[in-house]
Amino acid sequence: MDTRRAHPEGHPGQPELTWVSHAWRYAVCLLFSALVWSNVAAVEWRDVRGFFVVELALGAASFVLVHFRRRAPVRIALLVAGVSAFSGLASGPATLAAVSVATRRQFREVVLVGVVNFLAAQTWTTIAPIQGDDYLITTLVNLAVNAGIMGWGLYIGSRRELLWSLRSRAERAELEQELRLSQARTVERTRIAGEMHDVLAHRITQVSMQAGALAFRDDLDGDRLREGLGQIQRQANDALHELRDVLGVLREDDPSPPTARPQPTYDDIAALVDEARTLGLDVDYTDTVDTATPVPAATGRTVYRIVQEGITNARKHAPGARVTIRSTGDPGSGITVVVSNPLGERRSAAPGAGLGLVGLRERAELRGGRLHQRAEGSSFALEAWLPWSA
Repeated sequence: MDTRRAHPEGHPGQPELTWVSHAWRYAVCLLFSALVWSNVAAVEWRDVRGFFVVELALGAASFVLVHFRRRAPVRIALLVAGVSAFSGLASGPATLAAVSVATRRQFREVVLVGVVNFLAAQTWTTIAPIQGDDYLITTLVNLAVNAGIMGWGLYIGSRRELLWSLRSRAERAELEQELRLSQARTVERTRIAGEMHDVLAHRITQVSMQAGALAFRDDLDGDRLREGLGQIQRQANDALHELRDVLGVLREDDPSPPTARPQPTYDDIAALVDEARTLGLDVDYTDTVDTATPVPAATGRTVYRIVQEGITNARKHAPGARVTIRSTGDPGSGITVVVSNPLGERRSAAPGAGLGLVGLRERAELRGGRLHQRAEGSSFALEAWLPWSA
């Protein structure tokens, strides 16, 4: 459906015209009609009073008809134009109806209504008692006036369409901006959720394992018990600090300086392994990565999170088992890391949602790498490959 046909005075979304908008249009029509009819009104009143009355009646009827031009623009315009052939007072409404049709910018309609209006004007100037006017001059004037009317209507229609297009583009841009912001919020929330899982799952698992070990030991003296409880407290404090660091990105209105600690890098993997060993985990770590060129921060952080998740899963699913970590690679071939451990016969009491590997796989794929998990006989292996520079 042509929207301009459905909305001859504008485009979809344009508010209805108020009574003020109607009033000034009709005022201009009345002024135009008065200017045209003033040339013959006195002569008609004096010499052909019957024609005077007919012009008044047809002029009033045309003002009523033009009010309904939006319901049937072309038919109303043709009807009012026909009335204007016998009434100079109808010239104003005929002009308004013709301009309304022209704003639709339909070539056939514009030509049809323009020609009928021109013929109606010629008819009225022929039958009206106008004295001293040359027929050729009158014809040229009618032609110029009607051409100007239709041209003005075309200009108004073009301008309305341009404004409507600009308004639509602005609204679309605002909607797209809101959509981008919504998507950015979703992506950021997903990233924060993954980061929280990576950070907290490791720490909380350690706390759970240590607390569980202390609960089963009844042969510890006071010093060793306090030492174990101190380790639990440090792990809990570390978990709180790391949680605060992750959530700090949400506090955009916080005027205080940032307190987040540096993000882990590839070089921090050794410290992560040492920490796991001090907490009783048997870890065999081999690193043959060529670090003559420093590992990029983003790649190193991803490898760190993979190793961290592997250690966490080993604690949960195979407590007490030996964990083997192999890391190889160079700038040309990328980095491959494998974390494996025997399949445990008993599970830790620490709960797990099963989302850690899903998040790691997404993180690796975003970096252009891949992550696989597989069972090899009685062992479970987590293998990832990442390009050196993602």
